[in-house]
Amino acid sequence: MRWEGGRESGNVEDRRGMSVGRGVAGGGIGVLIIAVIAMFMGVDPSIILEGAKQIQAPQTQAPDGNYKGTAEEEKLKQFVSVVLADTEDTWRGIFQQAGRQYADPRLVLFTGAVDSACGTANSAVGPFYCPGDQKVYIDLGFYRELRDRFKAPGEFAQAYVLAHEVGHHVQNLLGISEKVQRAQAGASPQRANALSVRVELQADCFAGVWANNAKRTRSMIENGDIEAALNAAAAIGDDRLQQQARGTVSPESFTHGSSEQRVRWFKRGLETGSVQACDTFKAAQL
Repeated sequence: MRWEGGRESGNVEDRRGMSVGRGVAGGGIGVLIIAVIAMFMGVDPSIILEGAKQIQAPQTQAPDGNYKGTAEEEKLKQFVSVVLADTEDTWRGIFQQAGRQYADPRLVLFTGAVDSACGTANSAVGPFYCPGDQKVYIDLGFYRELRDRFKAPGEFAQAYVLAHEVGHHVQNLLGISEKVQRAQAGASPQRANALSVRVELQADCFAGVWANNAKRTRSMIENGDIEAALNAAAAIGDDRLQQQARGTVSPESFTHGSSEQRVRWFKRGLETGSVQACDTFKAAQL
C-alpha cells in the first residue's frame, strides 16, 4: 500500500497501557462458541455479546499514559491513523453526494482490555465497533494474530479489518444497525444469526467500497493488495474458523458468513464502488 506520508486522522484515542474495570463482556452461548467468536473480526458487542455475563478482565501492567510501544507497534499506529483518515475522506464524499453529512468515528487503541459504551471487553473479542459511542476499538496485537494464526499477512489485509469496522459505523449512521437490532429482538436464534450474517457481509461490502475509492482516486492500492484483503476475508469466514476450532461446521450458527460469502461481498463493493450494491438484506442469495 502507498500510505506513508498520507494524512493522519485526528480521531485516534491511544489508551494502550491503561487499566480498565473488572467486568468484561462475554457471550452466554458456551465456551466453544466464545472461542470461535473471539477469532472473528467485526464483532458488534450490542449484537454478538447480547445478554453477556461478567468475567474477570486482565489488567494491563503499564501505568496509565506511560505505555511505550515497540517500533513495529508505533508504525502500526501511524498506519491505522492514515487508513482511518482515508476512510473519512471516502465516506464524507459518498455521504455528501447523497445529501447527508458523515460523522467521523473515533478509533480507540488499547492493550488487554478496554471500557466502551457497549461494556468492557478484552482483546480476545478482536476489533469491534460500538454504536453506543460511535467508536472502533482495536488491540494492535490482533494484526499479529491475523498474520501468524490466520495466515493473512500484508498491510491491505490490515486495512480491510479497519475498513470493515468503519463499515459498521456507516450502518449505524444510516439506521441499518437499529433496524436489525429491532428485528432480532424476540427472533429465534437461527433468525438472529441470519440477520447478523447479513450485517457483517454488508460491512465487508462497504469495506470494498472504500477500497474502490482508495484505488480509483488516490492510487493507494498496489499490485497484490487486493489479494491480501481477499485472503483475509476468506481466513475469517465462519466455516473456516469453526473447522479450525472444533473440526465441524454448523451453518445455522454462522454470525459473519462463510469464507466464500465474505470474499464475494467484499469484491462486490470493490468492483462497483456502490453503496446501493451492498444491500445484503434484499439479496435472495448471499
